[in-house]
Amino acid sequence: MSQNFTHTLLGNTGMQVHRLGFSASYRPGKKAICKALDEGLNYFFLYGLDTQMISVLRDTLRRKREGYIVATGPYNLLWGHTNLRRTLEKRLRQLRTDYIDVFLFLGVTKEKHFTQKIRDELYGLREQGKVRAVGISTHNRKFAGKLADEGALDVIMMRYNAAHRGAEQDIFPYLKKHNPGIVGYTATRWRYLIKRPRNWPKDAPIPTAGMSYRFVLSNPHVHVCMTAPSNFKQFEENLEAVNQGPLSEEEMEFMRKFGDVVHQRKRWFM
Repeated sequence: MSQNFTHTLLGNTGMQVHRLGFSASYRPGKKAICKALDEGLNYFFLYGLDTQMISVLRDTLRRKREGYIVATGPYNLLWGHTNLRRTLEKRLRQLRTDYIDVFLFLGVTKEKHFTQKIRDELYGLREQGKVRAVGISTHNRKFAGKLADEGALDVIMMRYNAAHRGAEQDIFPYLKKHNPGIVGYTATRWRYLIKRPRNWPKDAPIPTAGMSYRFVLSNPHVHVCMTAPSNFKQFEENLEAVNQGPLSEEEMEFMRKFGDVVHQRKRWFM
């Protein structure tokens, strides 16, 4: 399937995805999750505590497993007690499924956190058929670019938005050889991209959340952009915006300019 604005292949995984991914970490309600399913969204990222998502997906996957992409994984515990298999088995039990589609080692901030032992365990789970694809989530762009160039991962989940565009230099140029799936998150930069900075003119427009998602998805290197609405209305608005298609070049330039102002105001979020 060739890429269009709302659908594509998740890199080299062969999985067909709706480019707007869904997380229920802010507990938007089962109605919003069911709406996402009804609208054709099929990439769902979950933790072990988002019980709304688990409940809805468990019923959905029981009826039809194929075509839905479940992404999850354990967090990087810096004191060294991460147990990948234990987390995987727990998610399998919670969802009552035989496999996880995308299993991520979450919160990798330094190269030393992603040890050879962790890599081998991930690859082993993939070889056993317990997971279809493996990857990490990280803010360490240069390390992510290195892993992409090596072909070490099937999927990379990383921050990308109008205020944080460093992936354009540190990650995207290294994707062509192995084509890992790229999942972006924090599209609104924790909502700072939809708030008026103090040094932004009072009569000048500010972006909407939908524009922030469209900015991310207007970059063809990003296969999936995560949304984590807190209620049904937010999800409807975000989806309606995404369905409008890519931003114009004028809108992209506006987002870059606004993003630069936000980035300068909140450098402590680097």
